[in-house]
Amino acid sequence: MAQHIKIRPAVGTWVARAGGAILAESKNAMELIEGKMPPVIYFPRADVGMEFLEKSENKSYCPHKGNAVYFGIHAKSGVIADAVWSYEDPFEIARDIAGYLAFYPDKVVVERV
Repeated sequence: MAQHIKIRPAVGTWVARAGGAILAESKNAMELIEGKMPPVIYFPRADVGMEFLEKSENKSYCPHKGNAVYFGIHAKSGVIADAVWSYEDPFEIARDIAGYLAFYPDKVVVERV
């Protein structure tokens, strides 16, 4: 049986933009494919402008990856609530994204440049 989650290096340079600012730029991003869902790009924390982010009280649970924590983005126009998530201590199958950050595509533009 094929694994439900596949993680591999994301080829090229990736950026995340919100509120007119580049929040992240990385050549070391990871691509996570989960079932038939669209791929998600995860950025290493070192490549993210953490000064724009504030940890939220919100959390969620995925039966495949584990517990996620959320961050809001401080933009010129105000706070973009819970636009970013991270699995700080994911299950073994998702270990390659531990501590990496992903952005909701309806709140942040993530693209390969």
